[in-house]
Amino acid sequence: MAVSIRLAQAEDVPAIADLIDAAYQHYVPIIGGKPRPMLDDHAARTARGENFVCKDDDALLAVIALTQEQPAALHIFNIAVHLDAQGRGLLRQLLAFAEAKARDGGLPLLTLYTNQLMTRNRAIYARLGFAEVGTEEANGYKIVFMQRPVAIA
Repeated sequence: MAVSIRLAQAEDVPAIADLIDAAYQHYVPIIGGKPRPMLDDHAARTARGENFVCKDDDALLAVIALTQEQPAALHIFNIAVHLDAQGRGLLRQLLAFAEAKARDGGLPLLTLYTNQLMTRNRAIYARLGFAEVGTEEANGYKIVFMQRPVAIA
């Protein structure tokens, strides 16, 4: 199976929205509302060149949204893997892709945030080298900020 990661196009937006909704739906009752990625304007983010899709032939397997919110870091706004594709190493591939983008931009850190109640995600990110560096409560969300250094190639 040949998996590729590429910049998302406008025609990818409906599939991106469906994938994100499916990937985050189980968190709605846990956090008491939709997680921020479910509320995101996927068309606008795609138009800004921030969404990247991971595909196998024609099937959308995953999406990652990358922004630069700080001068020295590449921020992962969202990373979601299709439920049927989980456990196949796509998360690691997407993080390697993000690291390569950060290195190319001379950025020494990858950052992300997640909801405090998403304990499974927090544990996964910790296993992948992210450290929790702060918390904040905003707009009804309890946010945990995480970061990890970009590996030198």
